[in-house]
Amino acid sequence: MADDLNIGPERKIGMSHPCFIVAEIGQNHQGDINIAKQLISAAKASGADCVKFQKSCLVEKFNSAALERPYLGPNSWGDTYKEHKQFLEFSLDQFRELQEFATRQEGVMFSASAMDMVSIDELDSMNVPFIKIGSGDANNLPLLKYATSKKRPLIISTGMQDMSTVRAVYRTVKAAGGQFCLCHCVSAYPTPPQQVNLRVLDTYRWEFPDIHVGYSGHELGTAISVAAVALGARVLERHITLDKSWKGSDHICSLTPEEFKELVNQVRTVELAMGSPVKSFQPNERPCYNKLGKSVVATRPLPHGHVIRDSDIIAKVSKDLD
Repeated sequence: MADDLNIGPERKIGMSHPCFIVAEIGQNHQGDINIAKQLISAAKASGADCVKFQKSCLVEKFNSAALERPYLGPNSWGDTYKEHKQFLEFSLDQFRELQEFATRQEGVMFSASAMDMVSIDELDSMNVPFIKIGSGDANNLPLLKYATSKKRPLIISTGMQDMSTVRAVYRTVKAAGGQFCLCHCVSAYPTPPQQVNLRVLDTYRWEFPDIHVGYSGHELGTAISVAAVALGARVLERHITLDKSWKGSDHICSLTPEEFKELVNQVRTVELAMGSPVKSFQPNERPCYNKLGKSVVATRPLPHGHVIRDSDIIAKVSKDLD
């Protein structure tokens, strides 16, 4: 069985702890720090344990050809991909401002996905409680090793990877002495239910019994995410947005603050309902038992000393049992 994972101050991931629920703001802030703060406040009010952004150093993440290519689609914020990404990327000072707002003013944990080694260094300098490695870097073993060297917990999503790659991720981080959680993820926006394959969570728990598993979802609605928690996900990550019609490919599979609050409530209800694996008579069943429980009664008057046969008795509801 996996040991508890210390994910932050006075917060652990483990089977005896509530699911760690992350509101992924990502780049749904539209490049506006005020919208980012509104999303932080909304996530906190919805019951999220943590808000998460995405951090990139563009020249480290992309080559020049990728940055200079035209990018003129409906979700574009610039004529080239570089202009688009620059528009959405916050500076380190802005990240520090958001961290201060989240942790000091709203009282919610703050972290980010690191897309390159420079961003890992920057997040480490901010003393974030954990570093997220997104699906796009799950097979980037040098990056995983570098992130592990910071001695912070990692949450690693595994979208776009097959099982052999996931095993390599596990071996790499384990060998480097990392403390981490693997999240099942499907990188399709939105993900059709038939492609989610929640049973992968069972596979992860079976193959990697010494770590905890989570789920990063891009499906519509909340039902699948709640089911993931019932199947053992100890981390749950979903995108949050203020408006699903806004420009950007993540908004369509994001939850509004009202939907996110409902998700949190559903998860917490399911956690209560999971209860114990031991089947037992519950004290609150007593009134129903007293009213409807059957007892053994005679089928007819029986004389003293009569040897009782099966035909002499029957089970019936009689007067209230007490």
